[in-house]
Amino acid sequence: MSKSKRLMELMMTVNRMRKFTVRQLADQFDVSPRTILRDLQELSELGVPLYSEVGPHGGYQVLKERILPPIAFSEEEAVAMFFASHALRHYLFLPFEAESSTALQKFYYYMPGDVRDRIDQMKNRVDFLTHTRQQKAEYLGVLLEASVDQRVVTMQYETKNGYSERTIQPVGIYASNGFWYCPAYCFLRRDFRLFRCDRMQSVANDSTGIEPLDHRHIHLGNWEEHGSEKPVYIRMIVDLSREGVRRCESELWHVPHMDITPDGSGQLNQNVPSSELMYFAKFFIGLGNEATVKEPSELVECMKGILNEIMAKYD
Repeated sequence: MSKSKRLMELMMTVNRMRKFTVRQLADQFDVSPRTILRDLQELSELGVPLYSEVGPHGGYQVLKERILPPIAFSEEEAVAMFFASHALRHYLFLPFEAESSTALQKFYYYMPGDVRDRIDQMKNRVDFLTHTRQQKAEYLGVLLEASVDQRVVTMQYETKNGYSERTIQPVGIYASNGFWYCPAYCFLRRDFRLFRCDRMQSVANDSTGIEPLDHRHIHLGNWEEHGSEKPVYIRMIVDLSREGVRRCESELWHVPHMDITPDGSGQLNQNVPSSELMYFAKFFIGLGNEATVKEPSELVECMKGILNEIMAKYD
């Protein structure tokens, strides 16, 4: 086996084993312990985070921040990966902010010169815009780790009535219109709730001894179905201009079901929670003549009430 091939296989082996001895590796690769020691030294210089332990039960161990083995990308795949990560720069806060920045720098640095030149040209020709919010969301990493590891956290949360302490078990986090949200099981309400991450003043692992629930089967796609308070749905039908269709697709969180005509206009036709009628009333008022609400009558009356209040300010 050539040295380069042995080093690549050795890198994948130590990542998989995590803890090992020189003798184990020497036997596996059929080389001398001295050769393995030289190879491990080269891997360490390449960035594989190894450290040694002395004693009868010692050996080598890979730190938690292990290095992944090389992956071969085509030129188009490399460009796609670069811009997928590059698009995240519009978010002021990310659960892996520092890591995404360093990964992007490494990815760009090790590309061939002609591919870097192509990316430099494409930077001025393609972008993925999102709303830039100034509100801080500093605990995204903690929330994401807690949701993956099924841990309970305690937070200080800002509400309309001030601040309250909540103990929650996060389901996950997602971004919508520039804001970060965290669906979670709230031990105070004994039900699932949706929290705005920028309203969390502090988040820390719970120290009160609350046992986490088994929510491994609950995720961002189904958490609403597991709440005890089942929402009441009502049919909503709205005629939309071409601009109205575009606005609905880009601004509504759940992508609505719309029947699109050849000229780009369409009709929104779907069931929505009755508790969100005020939200939809304000949204469709904001669309002006680009939207015409057909049903339900409760939504139309809600819109009329808001408009009457606005008109009263200018009498």
